[in-house]
Formats: sequence, C-alpha cells, structure tokens
Amino acid sequence: MKQLLVIGYVWPEPKSSAAGSRILQLISCFQQDGYEVTYASPAAPSDHAIDYQSHSINTCAIQLNNSSFDEFISELQPDVVMFDRFMMEEQFGWRVEQHCPDAIRILDSEDLHCLRFARQTLAKQHPQTVIKDVSDADLFSDHAKREIAAIYRCDLTLTISQYEMQVLQERFGVPADILLYVPFMLKNIQVNTERSFSERKHFVSIGNFRHEPNWDAVLQLKQTIWPLIRKQLPQAQLHVFGAYPPKKATQLHNEKQGFLVKGWCEDAFTELSQAKVLLAPLRFGAGLKGKLLDAAQCGLPAVTTSIGSEGLFSSADLTTVHESDNFNEFAQLAVDLYNNPESWQNKQAACLPFLESGFAFDTYSRKMSETIHEISQNLNRHRLNNFTGSMLRHHTMKSTQYMAQWIEAKNKLSV
Repeated sequence: MKQLLVIGYVWPEPKSSAAGSRILQLISCFQQDGYEVTYASPAAPSDHAIDYQSHSINTCAIQLNNSSFDEFISELQPDVVMFDRFMMEEQFGWRVEQHCPDAIRILDSEDLHCLRFARQTLAKQHPQTVIKDVSDADLFSDHAKREIAAIYRCDLTLTISQYEMQVLQERFGVPADILLYVPFMLKNIQVNTERSFSERKHFVSIGNFRHEPNWDAVLQLKQTIWPLIRKQLPQAQLHVFGAYPPKKATQLHNEKQGFLVKGWCEDAFTELSQAKVLLAPLRFGAGLKGKLLDAAQCGLPAVTTSIGSEGLFSSADLTTVHESDNFNEFAQLAVDLYNNPESWQNKQAACLPFLESGFAFDTYSRKMSETIHEISQNLNRHRLNNFTGSMLRHHTMKSTQYMAQWIEAKNKLSV
C-alpha cells in the first residue's frame, strides 16, 4: 500500500478552524487513492483534535531539531510527504530529501502567509481600513523569501485560492507546473434551508480567536459596526463564536448591547443554521474564508469585505454575500439584509449553485490525483525542469541542516 506522511504544523482541529477541515479533505483524497496515512507533528497534543482512529489515520509525535525523525522516516519510507505550511518544510524538508529522496514532496500552503502578513502590517498602520492591494515593497518581505523558497523546493504546492495562484505566478514568477489550485472540497453538498427567513433571528460571527484577522474583525464589530446596527435594530443580538477566546475577547461580552461573546462552538452548523445573517468584516487576511462556505451550507447569507470574498465567487450570480469595505455601508447592508426577505432569499438561493460550481470534492480530488500520478511517473524530469528549486535545496538546505544539527548537539549538552 502506498504511504502518505503528513507533517503538520498543529494537530487537526476541524471544529476550531477551516485549516483543520482543509487538511482532512486533502487526506481524504489520498485515502480514496489507496494511501495509508500517517500524521506527524511536533505540536503539543490538543483536546480538540480529531479521533484519528475513526479517520483511519496513524499518528506520531515528532521533535524539532532531533535526529529521531531520521529513524522514523527511514523506517516509514513514504511515497508522498505533505508539509502543512511552509514552516514544516523548512524544518523537515532536508531530512525528507536526505532519507527519502524519491518521495514526492508536496506543500499545502493553507494560505499565502506573506500576503497575509503584509496586509496585517498595513492594517495596523491604517485602522478601520480594509487592506487588499499591497506593493512589491510590502509583499517581498523576509516572510516571502522563506515561503517562496519552500514552494520552489517542493515538487508541488497546493494553493487554496485562484487569487493567490495569480499572485504567485505574476508577482513572484513561480512556474505553473509546480502549483495546483485545490480549494476547499465538499462531499455530498447540501444546503440547510429548514428554517425560513421568519424563523431565523440574530446575527452571528465565527472564527478562531488565535487567527489575527478574526480577532481584528471582532474589534471592528464591537467598536464600529455593531453600534450602527443596534441603532436600527435595538432588539437584535450578535452571537460571537470562536475557538480559544482570550480574556480580552470575553470582556467584550455585553448583554445590554446585545453583543454576546459565546466562544467555543461544539456544533457550528447548528448555530449558523439558526442565525439570520453572518457578519465577517475582515480587514486583512489571505486564502479562502471557510466561515463563508460553512454559512452557505447552512443557507445563511452574509455581509463581508473584499478580503472576505476574495477568491470565492466566480460571478455575481453565484454570490451569497453582500460586500463592502466601508463599515458604515457594511452596517447598512447588514440591516437591509436582516429586514428584507426577498434579498435574503435571493442570497440563500445562490448557496447551492455556488457550492456545487466551485467546491465539489470529486472535481478537485480527481485533478489532484492525476497531477500527483503524472509527477510520480516523471519525477526526475519534473525536478530537472525546476532548476531554481534544486539550487535552493542545494544551498539553503545545507544551512538549515547544520543549524538543526547544532541545536540538537547544544540540547544534548544542556541535559
């Protein structure tokens, strides 16, 4: 049986973040192709992680800067190694190449980190401004140098957003043959329309609080948007859900204002299926926003920004959201959607075709399977065509290797 090794930045938590759902979708593609899957991570165990046995996933705790990984991967001899985010490729890529040189190396970027960090830096300089366009000077950061180098060093990078495919090719010059567009992939697509417009009530916001764009969005709601909505809808409530809420978030809870910070959500789909409008005032970020896909599956229209809708909607006919980067207008759109059954029903009606047209599991799992098979049949030629990647592996992996070995030796001396 073919072997897939996933080296994870964290242990998957699909109930905490879209990234957790994303990695399980990718794993499911490989399992469908007959791979046995081992998931390894240096992260601390998580109480919210999945039941690996029920997902037929083997697990292994690994250590950073420790040669025990060499023994582990030499014994496993995976056919494919998938790095969950570029930091894992930096840490373990040279070890994989050294001990399993014929394994196909795949990077799942999750989102384009350098784009997100560039936007985040600009957002701090420009409060209450939605940051989408970034200059080369802002984009070509040290983060970008690390991330793009990791992309080149891998045989294939899975990119979740068409917008980021464009950025990688046009702004960074990354060859198309080492990139593959694989968005969120949904099986058995359905939309929950059991509750009608009149049966739903209140607004909802959801997102892992450890993700900076989500925390910033909650602040925008509290400080600017929600007071404007409450003036027109004094009985409405905003239910704010998200994993790992810090004390500074729970302190925003105010029942008199209808601003209810509820934190961890055991069943997000149940909560979203009861709400009337999702609010996602994201000022910065990257990738695709899983909360908007979840909302669409729950028949829940949303109001978001150009950052929130980036890469999601292929046409105006398929959009399930109202969009504005002006928060006064954002608030008014939310009120109008909340009050207008016709507008609300039109957005809900777009949910199913939107999901079916852009996120069907079979469409993208088949393309991913075909691409990996083609690379495996022509691996040497594929790598020869990526001379920049070979050059980067030759130079940067040596420095990473020596640094890791120095840290390991230092750690042994300190014991």
